Amino acid sequence: MPDVTIALDESGDLGWSFDSPYRAGGSSRHLTIASILYPQAKNQHPKRLIKKLYTKFEWDPKKEIKWADMSADQRIEFAEKLRTLVTTHTDIKLLSITVKKEKVQEHIRGDGNKLYNYMIGLSLLNEMKNHASVLFIPDPRSIKVKSGNSMHDYLQTKLWFDKGAKTILTTNPLESHSCKPIQVADMLSGIVQNHFEDGNSDAWRVLEPHVQSRKLFF
Repeated sequence: MPDVTIALDESGDLGWSFDSPYRAGGSSRHLTIASILYPQAKNQHPKRLIKKLYTKFEWDPKKEIKWADMSADQRIEFAEKLRTLVTTHTDIKLLSITVKKEKVQEHIRGDGNKLYNYMIGLSLLNEMKNHASVLFIPDPRSIKVKSGNSMHDYLQTKLWFDKGAKTILTTNPLESHSCKPIQVADMLSGIVQNHFEDGNSDAWRVLEPHVQSRKLFF
């Protein structure tokens, strides 16, 4: 049984078309990857948070509600509930990293998978190294087809050789509709991305003090 679980999702895209506005033919100007880390003994808490949202807003339990589907009030409600969760349980952690894509050098853009893996490493390795075993649950859409197992291999190698850790990493991609912690990560990534991409920071102001947030190429 793992010491901790980390669920991860992303917001934005890995396109490089900046001649047109985002959502009008152009790519997002930022990419955010966000995660929630929780001890195995507290794996029910992220699930309960999502269930409470479904109950309060009378969402159809058969349909996954993603960040993009939520109203402004619902986003604030999520941020407040997540803030309460991590202030009550200080061993549950929120992490994010956002890249400003227009400043990424041309030679790096050729393989977005390497950039993606590097971002995850910057965001998570210093937390992963503190635990004997980690279950890592990304949304499978986050693992690009041509990268194969490179994300897992990259993180495990960095843990052992660069960080000097003995951490055993298990990677188990799950579809977000069947994994409520990934749904938490989806909504968290939406909050962070909305702040950087659109300047809509209402929900971000609620959570910012409680997120280990990093920026890349800003």
